[in-house]
Amino acid sequence: MTVEFFGVRGMGQIGGLNKIGQAGETQKSSKSEGKESVSFSSALQGATAAQSAGSTEDAARAARVQELKAQVANGQYEPDLNKVASSLLKFLVEG
Repeated sequence: MTVEFFGVRGMGQIGGLNKIGQAGETQKSSKSEGKESVSFSSALQGATAAQSAGSTEDAARAARVQELKAQVANGQYEPDLNKVASSLLKFLVEG
């Protein structure tokens, strides 16, 4: 695959399998040369798991926000004033 950028062609294949050795020769990379291998399926599984965990956290957060909105609308919301003061002090000290 070559890339053309503003009318100029790129250097050749992007993400090729060839490696250049110390003497400048081109060598094909193989699994037996080193133990550096990448498993995209496991990486994608990890990303999918993280995304699903994030979506459950997002759902819980959205439910909590709706609950707090309802309390504010009803006039029943009473924040912990010690937590509010602590957060304000942290903000003022750090900022």
